[in-house]
Order: sequence, then structure tokens, then C-alpha cells
Amino acid sequence: MSQAAAVSQTTRPVYASPTDVATYGEYTIRWDPADTRPLYRFTGRITADGSSGFPAEPGRYHIYAGWFCPWAHRVTLERALHGLEDVISVSYVDGTRDTRGWGFRESHGPDPVNGFTLLRDAYERTEPGFDGHVSVPTLWDRQTGQVVSNDFTSLGIDLATQFGRWSNGADTYPEHLRAEIAELDSWIGPAVNHGAHRAAHDDAVRATLLDAFARLDARLADAPYLAGGQLTEADVRLWVSLVRYRGRRHDLATLPPLSDYPHLWSYARALYQLPAFRATTDFSAFSEPAAVLASWETPPGDDA
Repeated sequence: MSQAAAVSQTTRPVYASPTDVATYGEYTIRWDPADTRPLYRFTGRITADGSSGFPAEPGRYHIYAGWFCPWAHRVTLERALHGLEDVISVSYVDGTRDTRGWGFRESHGPDPVNGFTLLRDAYERTEPGFDGHVSVPTLWDRQTGQVVSNDFTSLGIDLATQFGRWSNGADTYPEHLRAEIAELDSWIGPAVNHGAHRAAHDDAVRATLLDAFARLDARLADAPYLAGGQLTEADVRLWVSLVRYRGRRHDLATLPPLSDYPHLWSYARALYQLPAFRATTDFSAFSEPAAVLASWETPPGDDA
């Protein structure tokens, strides 16, 4: 074999085999009830001063994300809002899985960092015999060769607060608004973020969700954002669920459109006009083709 052929062979992308539930089974979270660790087991933090052991540095970290996932969307959106695209790299897993978990396939390309075929490989590299939840987003540290975090809440906050030296100056988690952001999350999280995908099949969940929409609609009647008159982490957390609302065909018969809440709908579309929100959103990853989606492209005030 020639040297050129050897190089070509070693650099050829490698992918997971196709998702095959019939052969491998459905994905389930393998979690020992006696294990006191959190579901999202890796909770390392990035700090600007390095005191956590994971200092904020350009080129060191990689995010494994999924276009379909609202939790991963929060993190890729914070990355874009702070202009960190050249500081922290990102790649995307395929949107289907079997019991092996998320994989890297032709749909979104190979793993550019480690050449893994399955995201589980990153977890096994970090904790041999890993038996927990393999999830996106996952933050990988190139220097130590391990997963730092799959805790989407703290990961998004770290991107928003610890990379100021390389950021564009955005401040989506200002100190004076953190208590208000937490208070908003205390009811938006359960009602909207965790309720939107269950509401079509559960009357109580649907009632709570629609009550939250009414409350949000009133709050946004005379405010462009949820907290402090500025774009914050609270808006990021809400929006990734709003953009996925009614994205499945069977949702349409039981869930009212966002346009029934005019201030909330105007707010959601106004955010979509911002480049960071557009660049991190792929409707095809979380919406069924048969679902009739409202027009997100129409800016607020331009409705016919």
C-alpha cells in the first residue's frame, strides 16, 4: 500500500452502523437505583480562573450536540449569542438511536475530535463500564481526554459567564438578574420545558402548559424579554421549547397554536429574527413533515 493510500485510509470518516431497534432494542437509561449520582452524571464546571480544574481556553473544548434536542439547543445558542464559534467547536449526532445511544452518521458527519462512532464511546473513555445516561449536550475536554459535563443547565451558564475574554460582550446571565431568572425557571421549566411534549396526551399537563402560556403572554404584553428588559438565559430556556411546540402531527388536534397568545407569539418570532437563533435552529430535526407549522419567517407586525 502506498503512503498516500495509507493516509487516505486512516483519515476516512468512520460512522456508526444504521439505527436498528429490531436488532439492538430501544434505548433505555441504565441506572442503578442505588446510585446516588445525578442522572446527568458529569457535572464539571469551566472557570475563567481555572480553579475548577477546567480553565476557559480557546480550542480546548468540544460540544457534542443534537439538532433535535432542546437541552443541547440551549448550549449551542449561548455559544452563538456570545460569539464563541471559533473558541468552542461543536458537532452533531444523528437524530435517531437504539439501545447503543446516539451515533455519528452521514446525516451530520463524523466525530471530528476523537473519531468515535457512538457518543457512548466518550463516556466509556471517561468512565470505563459507564452505566448511566448518554445525552446531548456533552462537553469534551481535548486536553484531559474526558467528558467534563453533560449537565445542560450549568454548561450553558458557564459558556455565558466564563469565556468573557473571547466573547463578543453579550451578557445573558447578568448577576443582578440571576435570582429572577431562577424564579422564572421554577415555573416555566416544569410547565413548558418539561410539559410541551407531554401536553397532547395528558389533560393536566396541557392545562398547566396553557396556563403558563397565558401568564407569559400577559408578562410580554409590554416587555420585549422575560427579565430586566434584556435578552437573558431565561429567554434561551423558554424559546427552545416554543420553537418545538406543535412540531408533531398528532399535536395539532389537541394543542392550540402559539398565535392564540399574540404577545408570546410576537416575542418568539422576534427572537427568531436574530442571527444566533436562526443559525442554531433546524426545523427538520424536530418537526414532522406532515405537521403544519406556523410561519416563523414572518417578522412580528408583518402578518397579512
